[in-house]
Amino acid sequence: MKIYLVGGAVRDKLLGLPVKERDYVVVGATVENMLELGFRQVGKEFPVFLHPKTSEEYALARMERKVKPGYKGFAFDTSPDVDLQSDLIRRDLTINAMAEDEEGKLYDFYGGKKDIDKKILRHVSPAFAEDPVRILRIGRFLARYYHLGFHVADETIALMREMVAAGEVDALVAERVWKELERALTEKNPEKFFAVLDECGALAKLFPDIQVQTLQQASSISSDPVVRFAALTAPSSAAFAKMICDNYRAPNEYRELAQLTIRHHPQALKAREATAEALLHLFNGLDIFRREARFNKFVLVVQAIAQTLGKNFDPEFLQGAARAAKSVNVHQLLAQGLKGEALANALKKEREERIAEWIKHQV
Repeated sequence: MKIYLVGGAVRDKLLGLPVKERDYVVVGATVENMLELGFRQVGKEFPVFLHPKTSEEYALARMERKVKPGYKGFAFDTSPDVDLQSDLIRRDLTINAMAEDEEGKLYDFYGGKKDIDKKILRHVSPAFAEDPVRILRIGRFLARYYHLGFHVADETIALMREMVAAGEVDALVAERVWKELERALTEKNPEKFFAVLDECGALAKLFPDIQVQTLQQASSISSDPVVRFAALTAPSSAAFAKMICDNYRAPNEYRELAQLTIRHHPQALKAREATAEALLHLFNGLDIFRREARFNKFVLVVQAIAQTLGKNFDPEFLQGAARAAKSVNVHQLLAQGLKGEALANALKKEREERIAEWIKHQV
């Protein structure tokens, strides 16, 4: 039995980047061997094990072959006869197909180190075309490493185009698309995820008519993927944003901010010219009195929209007006015996007065 560090940990060490997680491949072992050593088996598709102390992932070396369409259409061979080179050739990119043994020796059968030096994202073998998720992964890796000078190899783009033409992208399931999109939105240049999809023809199938200018602005303001997603969908209609959210089963946090941004950002952009009544109407629509954190994210998205459109927007003005509206003490009104419509009217009146007072002091 031999154990090798593989994949991202080896890649990022060579790039001089922090290693966030370590994955290992085990050559010459069986499921029984791993269980006897105290490893805990997880995963249904092929044997993956968690280390009894570190909980790091150890997978048996495996070969795979395509048996039906889609990313789940594979049969696996995890016998002890599978060697390291056979395991690594099934991986997506050359920079992810390197290994390191326990003495620190590098195993690089497919030119990963050379491609790191040349800043190239290149597929390992024609087997890349058997898994459509890899198109999304290429986009995500370019989003992560573009600032280091990386680009996608021409032959890899050509292969991805063939995959799209063959209908492989149509076999992608919603959860996998969302997972890769969400991860891409956390990277340094998330717009490059969409640039790759566009270059290979997958964008029109997965995210038709998407625009990335506001996303680029948002990326310079916030690293929050929820903010970035709302900025991505902001130039579109509410119906289009709903379609994207529905198609890929976006979590509620993403869905809500995207829809609220599309609905309310025009009013927010004109906050400086708005009356106290109009601002309170906006705040009620955004539910700022119960959802302060979401409102703060909304302000960041509006800031990105303003920069994209070349408009002046003062986030502190809008946030200051919101603080003024929230400064009204509801408990004092309740103590006066107000309730129902009388309470609502009194609350509205006091909040508008506080906002008006704030506006007066900003002139």
